[in-house]
Amino acid sequence: MSSVETLSSPNNSSPKDHTTAATPQVPEGRVIPCLDKGFVRLVDSMGSDAAIVQAARVSYGAGTKQVSEDRGLIRYLMRHAHSTPFEMVEFKFHVKLPIFVARQWIRHRTANVNEYSGRYSVMQDEFYVPEGAQIRPQSATNKQGRAEETLSADDSAQILELLKNGQTKAYQDYETLLDHNFARELARINLPVSMYTEWYWKIDLHNLFHFLRLRMDAHAQYEIRVYAEAMAEMVRDITPLAFEAFEDYALNAVRLTAPEIRAMKRLLASNDLDDAALLESGLSKREMAEFRSKLEKIRA
Repeated sequence: MSSVETLSSPNNSSPKDHTTAATPQVPEGRVIPCLDKGFVRLVDSMGSDAAIVQAARVSYGAGTKQVSEDRGLIRYLMRHAHSTPFEMVEFKFHVKLPIFVARQWIRHRTANVNEYSGRYSVMQDEFYVPEGAQIRPQSATNKQGRAEETLSADDSAQILELLKNGQTKAYQDYETLLDHNFARELARINLPVSMYTEWYWKIDLHNLFHFLRLRMDAHAQYEIRVYAEAMAEMVRDITPLAFEAFEDYALNAVRLTAPEIRAMKRLLASNDLDDAALLESGLSKREMAEFRSKLEKIRA
C-alpha cells in the first residue's frame, strides 16, 4: 500500500430519533483517536437507512410501503435476521492500529483490506504503550484476558520500562539492518507486534454489525474494543435507525440456550435456581456461571 492520506477534521453526529429513513449529512473524513497513537477515519460510505428500506421494499414488491414506516420496517428486518438489505450499505475506514490488534481484527474475513506494506516502505517508529490502568495481571478465570485489578505502581513502572526499552532496541536494530542495505522484507522480522500498522478496511453494514457485536462486548480485548466503539459512533451517525435496531436486537440482547430455557422454566415455576436444579437442566458449571451472568444483565 502506498503512503497514507492526510487526516481531516471530525464532524458532528446526527440525531437518533427518526420515524422515516432520511439521508443524513455523511461525515466523511471524521477521525476518532484510539489508544495512544492510533485512530479510525471514515474515508467514505455508500447508502444510509433509506438504502436499507429501498432494498427491502424491492424484495417485498409493489404496494407494501404502507405496511410499515421506515423505522418499523428496519426494526422488523433486524429482529427477524433478514440480513440482505443491510448489505446494501457499505463503509470504508482508514485505521491506524497496533499489529497485535490487527491480527485479531483480520479474523473477520468478510471485509476488503489493504494494509501498509513493510516490504515496500520503511516501518515507522511508533509502538503501542498501554496506559497505567491497563497494566493488569492475568485473569484467574479467563485464560485469554486480564484481571480487573491493576498491578502495584512499582510493578507497573517496571513493566512499562521493559516494554519501552524492548521497543526502542528492536527499532534501533531494524534501522541498523536497513543501514547495511538488508532487504526491507527481512529487516522487519524482529519488530514486535506492538508496532503500529495502517490499513483501509471496507465492509457492508450487516457484517460490520457482526464485528461490532463481538468486539464491543465486555469480553473482547480492551484495545480492539476501543476501535469498535469508535466505528460504532460513525455508523450511528449515518444509519441511526439501523443502529438503534442493532442495539435493541443484537448488541444489548441476551440469547438463551436450550438448557438455559429449561432452567428459566423451572425458575418461573418455582423460583428454584440452585446448582442442583441447573445441573439437572443440562447446564455445565461454566454454563451455570454464564446463565447467571445473563440473568444479572436482565435484572440490570
